[in-house]
Amino acid sequence: MRVSEEVAEALAAGRPVVALESTIISHGLPQPRNLQVALELEEIVREAGAVPATVAVLDGVPRVGLDKDGLDRIATEPGLRKLGYRDLAPAAALGLSGATTVSGTSFLAARAGVRVFATGGLGGVHRGWTTVQDESADIDTLGRTRITVVCAGVKSILDVPATLQRLETKQVSVVGYRTDEFPGFYLHSSGEPVDWRVETPEEAAGIMRAQDALGGLETALIVANPVPADLQLDPDLHDRVLAEGLRAAEERGVTGQAITPFLLEYLVEGTDGASLEANLAAVRGNTALAGRIAAAWAAG
Repeated sequence: MRVSEEVAEALAAGRPVVALESTIISHGLPQPRNLQVALELEEIVREAGAVPATVAVLDGVPRVGLDKDGLDRIATEPGLRKLGYRDLAPAAALGLSGATTVSGTSFLAARAGVRVFATGGLGGVHRGWTTVQDESADIDTLGRTRITVVCAGVKSILDVPATLQRLETKQVSVVGYRTDEFPGFYLHSSGEPVDWRVETPEEAAGIMRAQDALGGLETALIVANPVPADLQLDPDLHDRVLAEGLRAAEERGVTGQAITPFLLEYLVEGTDGASLEANLAAVRGNTALAGRIAAAWAAG
């Protein structure tokens, strides 16, 4: 694993660092906007007083912190794989390049000593789990990795109540940031309650310290930060297009790993890009909050 000089220096000096995933760059946005957003998110981290550490694998080498050339490659190189935790070893052994998902990013960031990670939404339990038992690897990795993930909940195409149950089973702590309800990714709220609430980055950092002081299982902390209500996707539009997308997926036989990108693309097209804008609003807010939490954590 290669940690960039800037990130390594910040970690050695105890300065705040925020990990950023790279899948949103390679697979989540069209060119050239994807590179613009990648640079924007790194700048948001800097404005919050932290150092950005975008994570990816280039030529078989896991990277924590990318320079401009690395970001360019992730944004423009064709055929990049999406790398979860299980894919890291094959990619390394075969010298391949890829963008890291939540599970891949969480593992590599934690291995490098980065404690805070900002993303859009987590993966989780898919609808119809009792039939196909399709569950994101994010959940298992977060049940084994001591990292704080700032997110806007889980992708709304998933089974949110079942995902929260699985996170509970995996002993992953979930707190709402200034909310008593779990966010709905594109939506301000999923309607599902959360057991714990924090009002400030300092309170989130305090929970991180308590995790370490208590010891025990090396599990994650999820800080669920809702997209602002005035920037969310219209709930009625969301529900209508998602229902149409689920029917289309069933009719076309789309299953397994193909279902998530299919439904996300269906939402983008069916909402004339409004879902993408809500996604970006959530990612920006999560990135800014992660920077403030990292700063509070580093302040001790």
